[in-house]
Amino acid sequence: MHNFLQDCANLCNIKICNRERTQNRKGRVIIMRRSIKKAMSLTLASAMTLSLAACGGSSTAKETTAAAAADTTAAAESSAAGDAADSQEPVELKFSWWGGDSRHEATEKAVAAFMEKYPYITVTTEYGAWSGWEEKQALNIMGGNAADVMQINWNWIESYSGNGTNFANLEDYSDVLDLTQFPSDALELCKADGKLMAVPVALTGRLFYWNKTTFDEVGVALPTDEASLFAAGEAFKAYNEDYYPLALSEYDRMIFLVYYLESVYGKPWVENGEVQYTEEEIATGMDFINKLEDGHVIPTLATINGDMADSLDKNAKWIDGKYAGIFEWDSSASKFQKAVVESTNKPNQEFVIGDFIKFGDYNGGFTKISMGLAVSANSAHPKEAAMLINYLLNDPEGIEICATERGIPCSAAAKTVLDEKNLGNALVKEANTKVMDHSKFPLDSKFEHNDLKANPDGVYYKVFGKLSSDDYDAAAAAKALLDGVNETLGN
Repeated sequence: MHNFLQDCANLCNIKICNRERTQNRKGRVIIMRRSIKKAMSLTLASAMTLSLAACGGSSTAKETTAAAAADTTAAAESSAAGDAADSQEPVELKFSWWGGDSRHEATEKAVAAFMEKYPYITVTTEYGAWSGWEEKQALNIMGGNAADVMQINWNWIESYSGNGTNFANLEDYSDVLDLTQFPSDALELCKADGKLMAVPVALTGRLFYWNKTTFDEVGVALPTDEASLFAAGEAFKAYNEDYYPLALSEYDRMIFLVYYLESVYGKPWVENGEVQYTEEEIATGMDFINKLEDGHVIPTLATINGDMADSLDKNAKWIDGKYAGIFEWDSSASKFQKAVVESTNKPNQEFVIGDFIKFGDYNGGFTKISMGLAVSANSAHPKEAAMLINYLLNDPEGIEICATERGIPCSAAAKTVLDEKNLGNALVKEANTKVMDHSKFPLDSKFEHNDLKANPDGVYYKVFGKLSSDDYDAAAAAKALLDGVNETLGN
C-alpha cells in the first residue's frame, strides 16, 4: 500500500507550465500562452480511502474513511468540468481592440479568466490607441488576416463587412452566444444582408466634460451657453495664453459642428441618405468654429498637433490641466478622468460632467452604437470566438471584470450584474443616462466612413485643417465638406 501511495503521489507531482509575456502598456501585442495539466487528485483520494479502510474497525477510522470517501466524491465532481475540457482539441484565438490603458488592463484580466474557465482555448491579444487603428484593421479585414474576435466601430459593418461576407453571422452561434440579452432594434442595426455581423456592446453619445480644478484656478464658471463659453475663453487667455477652456481635434470639430447646427436648426445632419443642411447653413457653423479659435475658447489645430500626442487623453496639456474641457463619448470618459487624476505634475484634479451647452432652441447631438464585437468570417474557430464574446458581455464573471470599460452595456444580463453589485464607473453611468435623455437625433451609418474621418486624408481632417490654417474661409469649408459628404453618400 505504501508503494501504491507513493506512485500516486508521484503522479500528482506534475509541473504546470505557465509562461506569459507581461503586459505592454503602450498597446503592442501581448501574447499569453498557458498549458495546464491537472494532477491526479481523484486517484490519490481513492488510494487514501483504501488505506484508511484497511487500518481497522475503530469509530475514528470509520469516520475518517467516510470523510475520505466524501472527499473522493467531491474530487470527482470538481474534476468533471476539467475532464470535459481535456477532451477538447486545443483552440487558438486572436482578439483585437482599441482603447485606453484602463480598458486594456480590464480586458486582459477578463481574457485570462476566460482561459482559466476554458483551458483548451488560448487567446492572443492585440490592442492600441485609436490613432491609425482603423486603417490597420481595415487592411487586415480586406486581406483576410483579421483577428478571430474584433472590437469594431458600428460603421465598420457597412464599410468593411463586404455586405455580410467578411464577418461571421453570429446568429449561427446562438447556442453559445445568448442574443436574447440584447435589444432587438440594436441587433437589427448590426446586420448586413440580413446577417448579424456583430453584437452591440453599448450605446453612446457625446457630452461636455470639464476640469473643474482648472476652472476654479482661473476663476470662471463652467460654460452652459454661448455667452459663458466665450467668457471662459477671455478669462483663460487673461490667466495664461497656454490655457484653453476646450480642446477639439479635427473629428471632434465635425461632431461639435453637427451638435451646433442641430441645436440651432433642429434638423438631423443626414436623413434618408441626404444632407439636410444647405451650404449657407453649414457655413454659419464653420464661422462659429472660427469664432471659437478667435475667442481663445479652443486652440488652433496647429497648436494641438504640435503637442505631439496620439490622442487628447495622452496630451500633456490635458493631463496637467492646461486644456480644461473636452466634448467626448460617455464610453471614453474614464480614460480622460484617469489622466488628470493620476497626473504627475498636478495630481487629483477634479473631472466633472458639464451641462449641454445651449446654442439654440433644440437639443443638439446624436447617439449611436458605440462599438460591437464581431467574428472574422475566416476564423478557424468561430464557435469558440462566439464563446469569448458571450463571456465578455453576458457571463457574470466577465461582466464584473470589464464593468463599464466599454460604456454602459446593452446586455440585459450585464446591466443586472452591474446594478446588483454596484459595479462600474459612476461617472460613466451618470454620463450615459444624461446623454441618452438629451440627445435624440439619429446618426447616419456613413457619418464615420473612413473616407470622411480617416487621419489625415479624410474629408473632415482636410476641411477643418484648412479652416483652422485660414486656407479656407467659412464658405469654402462648408462647400468642401458638403461635397465630400455627398460623394461618400453617393449623391
